[in-house]
Amino acid sequence: MQGTERSSRRPRGSTTMAGMPLNDMPWWRWRANVRSALHMLSDPVFHQNCWLAGVPGYGDVTDAVYRLVEDTWLDNWSAEKYVGAVFRDSEEAALVDAAVLRVLRIMHQVGADAPVADYLGHPGWPEAVGAARDAHVRLAVNDGEDPDAPPRTLDELAAAARVV
Repeated sequence: MQGTERSSRRPRGSTTMAGMPLNDMPWWRWRANVRSALHMLSDPVFHQNCWLAGVPGYGDVTDAVYRLVEDTWLDNWSAEKYVGAVFRDSEEAALVDAAVLRVLRIMHQVGADAPVADYLGHPGWPEAVGAARDAHVRLAVNDGEDPDAPPRTLDELAAAARVV
């Protein structure tokens, strides 16, 4: 039953390529970037094992924030503007807005080019991680994906964005 629900969220004949579904959202590439950013921002184990360790292929906090707001301008207006295009419903939009506000508040306080440890040590970081997690889980589940799978590399994200 659950498999049927998942497949019904994707248009007839779509497939999963490079781990990212070709879904029914008109601006799915923007959605893929937002989801990637939220996924990385929401995973404390990832922060330790990849960002703090300097593992190549995942960027850093600033890269994730850029993916979160670059096309969508979510640093200037509400995700509600994109319901039906990037986000499926108002609940997704509200969760994304909460995450964006918390993460941007920290970025403005710490600085865009600060070391990863400065973000992770910020007193508001756990709250930002929790908000990103709430949004990430909602978007991943709505796309029929496992929210607990490890974040994909930036190369995997780029490969998914090239798929038509």
